[in-house]
Amino acid sequence: MQQDKSPSNEWLTIGEVAAMVGLQTSTLLYYESIGLLPRAQRVSGKRRYTTAILPLLAVIQMAKEASFSLPEIQALLHARNEGEALSQRWQTLAAAKISELDGIINRAQEMKALLEEALNSDALQFELDQVEAGK
Repeated sequence: MQQDKSPSNEWLTIGEVAAMVGLQTSTLLYYESIGLLPRAQRVSGKRRYTTAILPLLAVIQMAKEASFSLPEIQALLHARNEGEALSQRWQTLAAAKISELDGIINRAQEMKALLEEALNSDALQFELDQVEAGK
């Protein structure tokens, strides 16, 4: 197999890719096994990737940092509608994730308000002391 050594097609080992993006090699193997990454080329029996894999891994990492699940990342990367651009899928999924996060934030604010109210409640303090005294 002829290796193209141009800067955009330099062959990298799985260890080199993992080090470049700050992941374990086992993570890259897992991503490959679930279809997030394309199968690596084999050169002399060893996995080799071109530098073209790096932008894809950057998208995956960014999505993970934004709390996307692996199934959501798979939906992002794999078009369901022919001709739908990755940027269009990103817009749809990001809007849904923002809505989900708004719900989480609202629930967290409600929980915080409940706890703050409970901290300042003499009646609750009295009831807690009564429970403890009844043991």
